[in-house]
Amino acid sequence: MKNILYTAIAIGFCLGLGKLVNFYFSGLPSSLYGMIFYCLLLQLSWLNPEKVSQANHWIIKNMGVCFVPAAVGVINHFDLLKQHGFTIVLSIFFTTFALLTFVGLAAERYLTKPDEHG
Repeated sequence: MKNILYTAIAIGFCLGLGKLVNFYFSGLPSSLYGMIFYCLLLQLSWLNPEKVSQANHWIIKNMGVCFVPAAVGVINHFDLLKQHGFTIVLSIFFTTFALLTFVGLAAERYLTKPDEHG
């Protein structure tokens, strides 16, 4: 019980920090900032990994429940999917391909060292 409370307080604290950062710098969602803080605190050993491990495993194991509303939304708009499904899949494919190509080229450009000989 103590470990669950410890984990809940740690996650709540990190989410609160994330909301504070999002208030001043709204580039990313507050929950993402919170996850960054949570990982940072674990990496710096400011949070005890043994204490949060059991509760985190339970959360990950039951995470599928969070995606039920999205599936219900898909079912509610199934007529749209039947009508425009091919276009949606095609646009997802091409935008993903374009994004991966752009990120790959940008990473190659910025991570490779220039030739010393000119």
